[in-house]
Amino acid sequence: MSSQNRASLLTVVVALVIGALIALAGSQHGATVAGLPVFALAVAIAFLVQIVVYIPSAIARTERFFDLTGSLTFIAVSVLVLVAVPAPDLRSWVLAAMVILWAVRLGSFLFLRIRRSGADDRFDELKARPLPFLRVWVLQGLWVSVTASAAWIAMSVAPEQRAPLGWLSIVGVVVWVVGITIEVVADAQKSAFRADAAGRGRFIRTGLWSRSRHPNYFGEILLWIGVMLVAAPVLTGWQWVALLSPVFVILLLTRVSGIPLLEAKADRTWGGDADYEAYKAATPVLIPRLTAPAA
Repeated sequence: MSSQNRASLLTVVVALVIGALIALAGSQHGATVAGLPVFALAVAIAFLVQIVVYIPSAIARTERFFDLTGSLTFIAVSVLVLVAVPAPDLRSWVLAAMVILWAVRLGSFLFLRIRRSGADDRFDELKARPLPFLRVWVLQGLWVSVTASAAWIAMSVAPEQRAPLGWLSIVGVVVWVVGITIEVVADAQKSAFRADAAGRGRFIRTGLWSRSRHPNYFGEILLWIGVMLVAAPVLTGWQWVALLSPVFVILLLTRVSGIPLLEAKADRTWGGDADYEAYKAATPVLIPRLTAPAA
């Protein structure tokens, strides 16, 4: 077995173990169906969906359904949790709506983007190698499970743990609305910029992008913090593993696959360009500045 295959296999095993531990912790004191914890079932299904779709994708050597599968998993599992818990309360419906609306928006955005741009070059080498290709699908299962964990755990708490929506939950909904609005507007502004011939080959520095170099990621982080705030009042004991949801999103976007990769790519493309260097020096990486940029 090659070193790349060994590394991929180790990553798959580690991801599955982490998923199992999160499922075990988040299921404490939670609702069950047929004797099985609802949250643990949710995590298991999230991983299983990725593996099932991986098989035909690996045979066809295509990544076409990768992003769509991730988004549909958020939607399908959220619906299944609602169906599995006995008489879901208002909090459960609100959390499900927050996750589903976000996933519908993101999934459609990514699917249309890949239809316009064609194959995703991230998968050029991976899709020809079964184990490395499997790794990214299993990691997507972990991404879905950890990101949605706050919502799914709170939705699946035992009936005696439920509580009316209070001020913290209302704050959470407001934060979520602000976050998803920023994300949608930022993505729309960037899509319009790229569609304009004048913007091709250049970097965007108008609209929200004049106040932050990554406003869409700022919105993404905000909305998952909002989900956590709505979920928090009913969590107890090991269910607080749900805190991994916003922490994971923040670390993923700021330290792993989001901002670091895009910043490096931008530096390779426009590094040394006077306009880009001035924009980079004057514009925050993530948290938008409140004041308008200097004319």
